[in-house]
Amino acid sequence: QVQLVESGGGLVQAGGSLRLACAASGRTFSWYVVGWIRQAAGKEREFVAAISRSGGSTDYADSVKGRFTIARDNAKKLVNLQMNSLKPEDTAVYYCAAGTSSDLRELGGYVSWGQGTQVTVSS
Repeated sequence: QVQLVESGGGLVQAGGSLRLACAASGRTFSWYVVGWIRQAAGKEREFVAAISRSGGSTDYADSVKGRFTIARDNAKKLVNLQMNSLKPEDTAVYYCAAGTSSDLRELGGYVSWGQGTQVTVSS
C-alpha cells in the first residue's frame, strides 16, 4: 500500500483559490487511482474528484465541476487538487485516498487514506 500526506489547506475568502497537494510514498503509486474526498462537520464523506492511474481520465462531483481540477505526477508521486471560485459550502476536511477500483466514485474502493487537511471558506 501507499502512504498519503495532504497539505495546502487553510482559510480563504469566498471566490478565492487553494491548491491541495497529496504526497505519496511507496513504490507502487502508479498502480492506484487517487481521489479527493471531503467531509463537512456533521455530514458524511462525499466524493469530490478522482484521477485514473495514468492521469488520462478524471471525474468530478457535479458540485465542483468547472471549479476544481485534479492532476497527478507519477514520477513525483504527487496528486494536486486546484480549487478555484471557492464557496462557503466547500468548507470541509479534505482527504486524499488511493484505491484500485475502476469506479472512481466508490468510496469503499479506496484502501489508503491520508490524515486530511482543513479547508475553510469564509463568506
